[in-house]
Amino acid sequence: MFSSAIKNVHFIGIGGTAMASAAAAMLDKGFQVTGSDQNVYEPMASFLAAKKITVINGYDERNLAYKPDLVVIGNAISRGNSEAEYVLDHKLRYCSLPALLAEFFIRGKRSLVVSGTHGKTTTTSLLTWVFEHNGLNPSYLIGGIPNNFTQGARFTDSEWFIIEGDEYDTAFFDKRSKFIHYQPEVAIINNLEYDHADIFENLAAIKKTFSHFIRLVPRNGLLLGNGDDANLTELLKVTHCPVKRFGLGADNAVQGFNLNFGPTATTFEIPSFKFHLELGGEFNVRNALAVIGAAKHCGLSNKQIQSAFATFKGIKRRMEVKGIAGGVTVIDDFGHHPTAIRETMRALRVRYAKEKIWAIFEPRTNTTRRNYFQQELADSFVDADGVVVSQIARLELLKPEERLNPEKLMQDIGATGKPTAYLPDADAIVAHMSKLAQGGDVIVVFSNGGFGDIHKKLLQRLERR
Repeated sequence: MFSSAIKNVHFIGIGGTAMASAAAAMLDKGFQVTGSDQNVYEPMASFLAAKKITVINGYDERNLAYKPDLVVIGNAISRGNSEAEYVLDHKLRYCSLPALLAEFFIRGKRSLVVSGTHGKTTTTSLLTWVFEHNGLNPSYLIGGIPNNFTQGARFTDSEWFIIEGDEYDTAFFDKRSKFIHYQPEVAIINNLEYDHADIFENLAAIKKTFSHFIRLVPRNGLLLGNGDDANLTELLKVTHCPVKRFGLGADNAVQGFNLNFGPTATTFEIPSFKFHLELGGEFNVRNALAVIGAAKHCGLSNKQIQSAFATFKGIKRRMEVKGIAGGVTVIDDFGHHPTAIRETMRALRVRYAKEKIWAIFEPRTNTTRRNYFQQELADSFVDADGVVVSQIARLELLKPEERLNPEKLMQDIGATGKPTAYLPDADAIVAHMSKLAQGGDVIVVFSNGGFGDIHKKLLQRLERR
């Protein structure tokens, strides 16, 4: 598939961060590159323009009339897409983005893959910064924008490739998890819970795909798993490669103890060394322990790791303060799973110990639209002083017995005495919160989408009061 005959490459769905970055890297390797997408938003629109990559707005089979040697089909592309249908009709050579990364960028390098239900982006960003800060110039691909970097992906000539390993499926023609393609020398598994209800039937199905991932770690590699997570216990009982467990329990090889949480930072110890991390929350300590285990395996010292920790600036959309207006602090967070919401709320409660915290949640993922986490979702807001939930998207597309019950969700949250509201959209929520939030309050918005530009609207409305 990846022969020397390949001279030009077309990307279907080029506007995504990973796709655009890979397209630019292929151009740098000397390939002719084109791409198409329904809409290309900033910052990738300017990124592609600066690279002088031809981007066609909209999908049309005429975009492939020049018969490219290879077509890369993005994960968001499904059957029925005119260009994908043309590829199949004319038997053009095609592949997924993970397959392209594996063959053109990862093979032969030392690949560090960060996986797990939660914390992948933070852990990958922190690990990448440890390597970058210490002059190792790693290639990386991260599903977010780390504040220490200007973009979420970069491809270099160094021996290191650090990548966020998603368990979501690869493409419409390859239903294996993306991380199966990433050739891990070091595999980190932060934790394991049920998620992606549109892909996996149950927790057992997720454990199975992680077991396949674990089988790829070579005998001279390292499997790093969260030793505090009961769902990982059986998966870590392998003998084909070295295994180390990290966590807060005494049985972990990389153990954190003497935790001291400040409003925005944390200190913790491992045997013979104290670390200071510019992030709050117990979950970030575990993320950091995974990074320590991986970095030390690759030859870095505790002092080198701590030097990077001290200058790590976090990630956009992870407890990110978007602004303060009318004395109200508005925070953006990518949390969309009950565990992520609960742990973020716990960390915010430490940071804002005396302030009233309002939580706004948009249930838009294929998991949170379902009732699998009906009770867990209600429980995740225990540290909030008030909760607003937006109308659940596309409920009519789910079977009645599968749907999240918003009335019950509001009833369960409200039973604790918190004020609650279930409102149709961002505009209604902004109008509602502008009447309730007082100076000194905190509003945290949980969503993995754009949510109608709610942060900007909140800040503007609060400023005008």
